[in-house]
This record gives sequence, C-alpha cells and structure tokens, in this order.
Amino acid sequence: MKLLDLSRPMAVLQELGREFPLLPAPHVDINSIYPSQIRLSFHRSLGDFEAWREALGIDPAAVRQNTQSGDMTLVLHGSATRDDVLIELTAYGPNPAMLLQAVA
Repeated sequence: MKLLDLSRPMAVLQELGREFPLLPAPHVDINSIYPSQIRLSFHRSLGDFEAWREALGIDPAAVRQNTQSGDMTLVLHGSATRDDVLIELTAYGPNPAMLLQAVA
C-alpha cells in the first residue's frame, strides 16, 4: 500500500475541516489497515462528540454506549459515511451515573 491509497480519507478529512472549522479538534486516525475509514476520538468532553454527531447527522438512537474502567468511564460510538469513507466517532468521559452514585 502507498500513501496515495489514503488520499480518499485524507480528502474527506479536509472537506470536514472546511465544512466544520469551528468544531472541536479530535484525535484523528487514518491508517493503511482500514484505508476507507477515518476514526475521530474525543478525550476531553462528551460534548465534543455530541457536536460532531449532530454535524454529521448521526441519529442519537444509533449511538452505542458502553463503559470501561469499572464503569467509571462512559464510551460513546457513532458512525457516518461520506464519499464512501466510514467516519467513526468515539468519545471517552466520566460516567454520569457513577458520578451521581459517588455524590449520593
């Protein structure tokens, strides 16, 4: 595989940057293992994920949730497709249910 083979996801990422310049900057993963995929991850705020979810038109009902780190971390997953490139969103943040338990 050559760098040229990643031109499609890189072009989609550039388009997203032009279309949504004010959205929070994610961690970006484009790689040769999945050359038709872009992974965007968010580690600072679940709100960053929500802003991207809304911008990409991902139905809230399609967002998958799970937990990790003894249920302390909430993980959100969603995906959309642009120009035949799968865009996967993943966010990590404090689990609100566990925070409420800690306060109670």
